[in-house]
Amino acid sequence: MFRSLALALTVALPAHAQQVTDFTLDNGLQVVVIEDHRAPVATHMVWYRVGAADDPRGKSGIAHFLEHLMFKGTATLAPGEFSATVEAQGGSDNAFTSWDYTAYFQRVAADRLDLMMRMEADRMRNLRLTEEEVATERNVILEERNQRTDSDPGALFSEQRRAAQFLNHPYGLPIIGWRHEIQGLTRQDALDFYGRYYAPNNAIVVVAGDVDPRAVRDLARAHYGALAPTPDLAPRVRPVEPPQLAERRLTMADPRVAQPYVVRSYLAPAREPGAQDRAAALTVLAQLLGGSGPTSVLARALQFDRQVAIQAGAFYDGTAVDHGSFVVSVVPVPGVSLDQAEAALDQVLAEFLDRGPDPAALDRLKIQLRAQDIYSRDSADRLARRYGEALTVGLTLDDIADWPDRLQAVTAEDVMAAAREVLDRNRSVTGHLTRADDAKEAL
Repeated sequence: MFRSLALALTVALPAHAQQVTDFTLDNGLQVVVIEDHRAPVATHMVWYRVGAADDPRGKSGIAHFLEHLMFKGTATLAPGEFSATVEAQGGSDNAFTSWDYTAYFQRVAADRLDLMMRMEADRMRNLRLTEEEVATERNVILEERNQRTDSDPGALFSEQRRAAQFLNHPYGLPIIGWRHEIQGLTRQDALDFYGRYYAPNNAIVVVAGDVDPRAVRDLARAHYGALAPTPDLAPRVRPVEPPQLAERRLTMADPRVAQPYVVRSYLAPAREPGAQDRAAALTVLAQLLGGSGPTSVLARALQFDRQVAIQAGAFYDGTAVDHGSFVVSVVPVPGVSLDQAEAALDQVLAEFLDRGPDPAALDRLKIQLRAQDIYSRDSADRLARRYGEALTVGLTLDDIADWPDRLQAVTAEDVMAAAREVLDRNRSVTGHLTRADDAKEAL
């Protein structure tokens, strides 16, 4: 069954209607088509509803490990042949893993979509792995951890803060995995994970670009339609995070730190299907506090008025299956300690909670958010990612279409209600990242 959704934009900015069509194959595979006929190219993405938060206990990193192994080949494709074929067609491809999903994508000329679907359908069910390939790729991932995490104090700090934020929920696991558990991952671990989660009834195909929905449906039926679904696929049930009763704090010192800073993260509600108002208010709150450069509340107060910070910001991430997070941060100027920077941050937050947002700033921000939404539609890649990310965490096409209007409907009262709910120190983790020498001097 076809469902077509015209996303018309009714603002005084250049825009074009976005035609979105979705259908589901008999084996449970959902397909979403986003038409954009301005250039003869297409983005083809396969999203699996599985990520690092679904790693079996003691095998952290297996979702990310399998993402790498998916390029090793099938009965009909040699290791590396998938990407080589895409490149030979003048296209590009890659993949990425998050806590809630794993995605694979190709950007090619629109008339190469048939080939992309054929290859992706092949590796959805026909992956072949040898012990040698698994061992080699495991070493690649260990080296990736060396370069991106272990050699970067900021990345290690983020990893430690996230582990402190989630005592029981697997969102506290690093996507790449803990080193000692990566070292123990086996070929059978990968195949078991693959056989359980990589199935048409656990996947979403998103095609964006110069395509016709009926032609895409025919191709999807031809290539994906014959794949058998995984019977009795279990629902996504993760361990429940217990209520946080007290603030958690940590200080990490490392001689490689170039610029000390303070970060505080709060547990926050995620976007909920059919009920996105709280998430919309938190999105606006984050933008008001720290998302609009020098005009934001934190930047204006800490960087310009009090001149205690080089940078100050806020960020909300609510596109998740279970929990969102709200983050504020301060990078102090030389001579200002992290304790002083944190005290200044707390004072500005308290003032905001007392006074509320400036009405003119709120109106200006809504115009900026509407413009950002419109300009983001100029990229088929970004549209494909927007839809895939939202759908894999349980949101619907209606939720995605309604999101810009939810942002525009946020009131000052909504912002304050969200701020009072989320900016609770008892639901936060505050971290100081400093140089090792600075930490010794503070003792």
